[in-house]
Amino acid sequence: MEKPRHKKKLGGYPATGVVISITLALLVIGVFGVLILYSKELEEQVRLNIRMQVYLKSNLTETQRLQIENKLLSQEYVNKEGGRGVEYVSKDEAAKKFIAETGEDFIKFIGDNPLHDAYMVSIDRNFHSLPEMEKIKGDIQKMNGVFQVFYVEALIDSVNSNVTKIGLILLGLISVLLLTVVLLINNTLRIALFSQRFLIRSMQLVGARKWFILRPFLLRAAGYGLLAGLMSAAMLWSLSNYAQSKIADLSILHNGTQFMALLGALLVIGMIVAVLSTFFSIRRYLRMSLDELY
Repeated sequence: MEKPRHKKKLGGYPATGVVISITLALLVIGVFGVLILYSKELEEQVRLNIRMQVYLKSNLTETQRLQIENKLLSQEYVNKEGGRGVEYVSKDEAAKKFIAETGEDFIKFIGDNPLHDAYMVSIDRNFHSLPEMEKIKGDIQKMNGVFQVFYVEALIDSVNSNVTKIGLILLGLISVLLLTVVLLINNTLRIALFSQRFLIRSMQLVGARKWFILRPFLLRAAGYGLLAGLMSAAMLWSLSNYAQSKIADLSILHNGTQFMALLGALLVIGMIVAVLSTFFSIRRYLRMSLDELY
């Protein structure tokens, strides 16, 4: 007895291989996206710790000290986010911290605390160039009651140069990666749709309009792209949680809002690339002659 033949359905093609291929491609994009988010967050953490150390003259009154603090807070170059714009550190606090870190009680040896009261001034990222930092240093140095101003010049230069290099490298890598992923998804769908080429021609021959033929393919492609996006987002979520459980410091770099935006982007990218690849593949078959289809 002859086995019944499986009828091809318009818009239908093997789903498993297509969804798995798109999922893996999106997962690669997601992992790379997480690395970019972590690198940007690391840069932000480093920049938040770029401070100008303002040492005060000895024997200032409380009123004089507060006048300096208010003047510093009024400057546009002070980063006031998170309440860390201007942080006061007394000479006694500085001495305790030094003794705790080194284990050497220099006060007993010297007989006095030679340190100065100080303000740690957080500088806005827009003023992190060396010329701007030097100008800020000079302006603060001119304030009445200021003994000395200090910042780590090598750190500023290193951060600025490395951020530029890393930014260019990441831009180049993500461009190549996106192009590779788009080509991979496009080729996967073209291979999957190859089996539908004669069915497409049959629909043309009976007078079906182009959009009538395209619609089921595009709807199925959007569904496959969405499913692949959900699967890749779930896998990326699991990988991120696992990595944070193993490496405690990663939680500091994890930005929940940006991470959720990345997961949403995977859904959108999966749907858009799948639909566009399907559209161009089907349109190509619609334009082929019968000889070319063979």
